[in-house]
Amino acid sequence: MPSRTLANQIAFRYRTVDSATGVTRETAKRLAEQLGVDETQAIHRALHELAVRMLPQYEADDGPLTAVQMRQIKKRVPQGGKRSVRSSLFDTQTG
Repeated sequence: MPSRTLANQIAFRYRTVDSATGVTRETAKRLAEQLGVDETQAIHRALHELAVRMLPQYEADDGPLTAVQMRQIKKRVPQGGKRSVRSSLFDTQTG
């Protein structure tokens, strides 16, 4: 197991009351118990879940497609008659 250095650690302080910006140690313990992990792992899981929800999960692209890229796509996609998709999810007839 790699040795821990102070450079990769932070101070973590529990809140005195649960709020939108933090939790008490009691809540962290209860959550860890519910998940079947220790407190540290519960914190990591919570941060991971937040990261997945808040941070992009893919690399940013280079912006709009170029004219050459558009021609390449059109070349590969069958061209022709008008196409539409019909959905039965919504009743579009008024009556």
